[in-house]
Amino acid sequence: MVINTFLLSDFTDPRFRAAFQAYFSEIDVSVKDWDGLFREMNEEGNNLAYVLLDEEENLLGFLQFQMTGFSNWFFEESFGFIREFWVHPAHRRQGYGSMLLSMAEHYLAEHGAHRAVLTADDALDFYLVRGYKKAPGIRAKNKMEVLVRSLSQY
Repeated sequence: MVINTFLLSDFTDPRFRAAFQAYFSEIDVSVKDWDGLFREMNEEGNNLAYVLLDEEENLLGFLQFQMTGFSNWFFEESFGFIREFWVHPAHRRQGYGSMLLSMAEHYLAEHGAHRAVLTADDALDFYLVRGYKKAPGIRAKNKMEVLVRSLSQY
């Protein structure tokens, strides 16, 4: 199967919109103003997403991420934040999730991130197998489990 990979920074792109709307539909989240939501993502300015489509332009999945950082008066660290991550139910357990995660991790490492951070409410084993560790010292505002992975291997 031929896989088309797109790195996007414009969240009004129809490929991202379709992926994100399918994801929110699956998790039963309704949005009143889709255009406004995608405009906000663009206005943040540091969001990126990989979108996977097959050769017939069928959606396989997406992963939205951003470079961010921690800074105080003495320390500074750049890290990557995996924001949203979804694989179409018909294409799960076929390696597309691992592919998306790996692409984002490579991008982040190449752009100066030393760690990747994400939250998870399901698929915890997926992340643990891929080298993520629970980060009990970090709390997420959404109350989900926080996981961290070093990107030093890239």
